[in-house]
Amino acid sequence: MNEINLVDLAKSGLNTGRSDIATAETDAHTETARIMQICNACRYCEGFCAVFPAMERRREFTPADTAFLSNLCHHCGACYHACQYAPPHDFGVNVPQTLAERRNETYQQLAWPTPLASLFERNGLVVVMVISACLAAAVGLMLAMISPDLFWGVHLGEGAFYQVMPHTVMAGIPMAITAFALLSFIMGWRRYWQATGAKWRGMPALRDAISATANLRYLGGNNAGNGEGCPTEDDRSSHLRRIYHQLTFYGFMLCFASTSTGTLYHYLLGREAPYGYFELPVILGTVGGVILCIGTAGLWQQKKKMEPAVKSMKHLGMDYAFIWVLFWVSATGLILLAVRETSYMGLALAIHLGLVYGFFLVLPFSKFVHGIYRFAALLADAGEKQPQNLR
Repeated sequence: MNEINLVDLAKSGLNTGRSDIATAETDAHTETARIMQICNACRYCEGFCAVFPAMERRREFTPADTAFLSNLCHHCGACYHACQYAPPHDFGVNVPQTLAERRNETYQQLAWPTPLASLFERNGLVVVMVISACLAAAVGLMLAMISPDLFWGVHLGEGAFYQVMPHTVMAGIPMAITAFALLSFIMGWRRYWQATGAKWRGMPALRDAISATANLRYLGGNNAGNGEGCPTEDDRSSHLRRIYHQLTFYGFMLCFASTSTGTLYHYLLGREAPYGYFELPVILGTVGGVILCIGTAGLWQQKKKMEPAVKSMKHLGMDYAFIWVLFWVSATGLILLAVRETSYMGLALAIHLGLVYGFFLVLPFSKFVHGIYRFAALLADAGEKQPQNLR
């Protein structure tokens, strides 16, 4: 495509598509569609990630398309550093930042319950810190006021935690919060799937999406996942972001496995926490917690080092909030393990539970949803790539 046509595309933008949830014609959609038209004419970056091959399967970009493409983006920044039309060029092409703005917009549009979507617009780090601090203080004060001797006492052996807080209370609160979070995720997934027009394409697509998620294929530097990694602040490439993401994901899954195993111990074997240091729930939780701390600390560092031009500054607080709360949930869990046989156990338990309750309470309105929608986008993309579905 010649220069004149590209200039026309750069100035035009599109105003097509449905006007239902997550497909409204917003400024973020219009800018995304404009840039995708330019990229579709250039195609220099088609080997970088899944976004560009998916883009090439489209001639026009409806709001549903831009919602899909924005959630398919892994925000590595490689296309920005490679783009000949990036600022200060008149076209002003900044794919990572533009897709981030559109992606964050879909978080708000798809959130359930809808009135709580405004949490995405506020300073996420402050909101999470305040909620967690309030819950930790409430739990601590409640326990300390009910029975100071128990709160500051030394409790040993199985069932020690429940001498400070009854099991029905300790388990009942997170169960209610988790049920709400799961319902919110299901409703958000349903809204995303319907709004983007995604279709189920069978088990091959599911296997491909799971594989791309498990090994973070598109943070590898190319579509095969075996490239040089993501650009760093000095224009070199590194796999550190991919590694830290994997540590965070697998650390979280190990902690989830620890909790699940502890639940089986309690209800099937009739044994109460805390368990021995070398028993499966504790081993899984300890290893997972350490890995999670390393992963989130690394992601925080990588986020700070990312090229400022590709960041979505408006929603940066939400990114940091998710990393911050994940780090402290795992760190306070490890602290609780270290002091559980001392008089500080009650205090450490209150702080840890406050953070856990706060984390799960804001989970459907935090950066965690990017994992839900990104997997849905990868699943839809894997289906589109099947030969019989290519346009």
